[in-house]
Amino acid sequence: MMRRISLKHERVAAVLAREIRSGVVRRGAQLPGEVELARRFSVSRNTVRAALAVLAEDDLITTRTGKGSFVLFDGRPLDGRLGWTHALSEQGVETRMRTVRIALAQDPDLADRAGLESPDVIVIERVRQLTDGTAISLERSRIPALDALRDLPGRGLDNGSISTTLNRAGLYLDHCEQRLRGRPLSPGEAELLRRPEGAWFLHTTRTSWTADDRFAEYADELLDPEHYELSLSYGT
Repeated sequence: MMRRISLKHERVAAVLAREIRSGVVRRGAQLPGEVELARRFSVSRNTVRAALAVLAEDDLITTRTGKGSFVLFDGRPLDGRLGWTHALSEQGVETRMRTVRIALAQDPDLADRAGLESPDVIVIERVRQLTDGTAISLERSRIPALDALRDLPGRGLDNGSISTTLNRAGLYLDHCEQRLRGRPLSPGEAELLRRPEGAWFLHTTRTSWTADDRFAEYADELLDPEHYELSLSYGT
């Protein structure tokens, strides 16, 4: 009996997955409700729930409590390791970065966590915008105030890139620790992004290190969930 139920939900999941991957059901679209899907496939709602769980595990859909299931897959994974500008461009989304501030500051807490000898850091704040001016992220970075970087407030980033600037200072990103949650925008953040105060954004924090475990960057980013999503994969 258990095997027959498994076959039923696998069949439902396979059909829906094929429709999603082929583009019949596009990214952002809401799937029919459990009752309608159960009627379509002549199965129980429990079987539908099991099928939707399979799709969610495969990163094809997301289910929001009280709202339903929505398609995530569009055939073009967004890989932040390439850099957001490149990753978004690969998706056909052109953006530009507006630098808000580059300044020398002190962050004793970060210095303690990262094992820095000096609390001096370079603070870089940037807003990423679509070509129509819509702001989709606020990206705030702190990098060590090495001798080769202390003049950044006056000269700006090399080629507009933090990674390029770090590389020229001998810091090459190798591994990182990242955290993700959602939170509302503060009044100051809402003003910078030209969004309503309290609008819900993804909030990521990422600490990056070089291959020899030197601290390279602490990035605090607010990302518009309409344009960004994070996909995690685990393996043994």
